[in-house]
Amino acid sequence: MRHESRADVSPRPGVGTTEDPPPRSDPERFARLFIDHAPELKRYVVRRLGLEPADDIVAETFAVALQRLESYDGRRGDERAWLYGIATNLIGRHRRREIGLYKALSRTGADAVIEPFTDEVEQRVVADGARRRLAKALAGLSRKHRDTLLLVTWAELTYEEAAVALGVPVGTVRSRVNRARSSLRRVLAGIDPTVADEG
Repeated sequence: MRHESRADVSPRPGVGTTEDPPPRSDPERFARLFIDHAPELKRYVVRRLGLEPADDIVAETFAVALQRLESYDGRRGDERAWLYGIATNLIGRHRRREIGLYKALSRTGADAVIEPFTDEVEQRVVADGARRRLAKALAGLSRKHRDTLLLVTWAELTYEEAAVALGVPVGTVRSRVNRARSSLRRVLAGIDPTVADEG
């Protein structure tokens, strides 16, 4: 069985729409893809890596998507999940930066990256004084567990969409998310900041 990089991954059959895909080499299709998904994709990258590399990663994500769009079969899965798979692969090249941001947050408690994007889940964590411990826990997760957890919680992909994005079975996504959440609960003294995002 040939293993593809996550940037090359095509969704599995049976996931997503059964309608005919838009015509190939369609500039309007690419424009719609960009307009529909670039802002949320950038927010996701900013949360993981900060502002500095976000524009470049989003641009590269869509450059890769444009190269592969002609051969992408929309009947096989959600284009949104496909884009997050490409972005996650590109984020992996910046692993040291991501870990460094989490470690800095665990030391100082100052989170310039995600402060503008706080939501109810993060507010619960902050209210309990656990943000530093959360950052330390995220830094301690393996890349595959962190990628999976954050696709489900921050990008709000379903387990099925995360499976498409990562090119793994849905059961693997469930297992990784459960293990990552268990690790976070241990560090956060029983608080699960991701429980509201169950896919």
